[in-house]
Amino acid sequence: EVRLVESGGGFLQPGGSLRLSCVASGFAFSSYAMSWFRQAPGKGLEWISGINGGGGSMYYADSVKGRFAVSRDNAKNTLYLQLNSLKTEDTAMYSCARNPEYGAWIKYDARGQGTQVTVSS
Repeated sequence: EVRLVESGGGFLQPGGSLRLSCVASGFAFSSYAMSWFRQAPGKGLEWISGINGGGGSMYYADSVKGRFAVSRDNAKNTLYLQLNSLKTEDTAMYSCARNPEYGAWIKYDARGQGTQVTVSS
């Protein structure tokens, strides 16, 4: 069974930093590209970052480019998202997902339950 479990969310002030983790199980983690999505209250699901199976190529939505950094540790079956310079508009439920096709970032075949990030002064 494919399983993705996120952690690391929290409540923090604008300008703060946070690192999210996503532990994967039930499949060959290093064989898959992975993505991070987020969903703000009352809004649709937004793709924000993707990374290839080997971890050497990363991609970002314009809304987070230069502030967020995706990485992975294939030995630990774990995907990370470093969030820096957080803004109130970054408040959302963040989830990780498995991409069955490299480069088709909005297509996923498994997604975790998510971890909440709230940015407020």
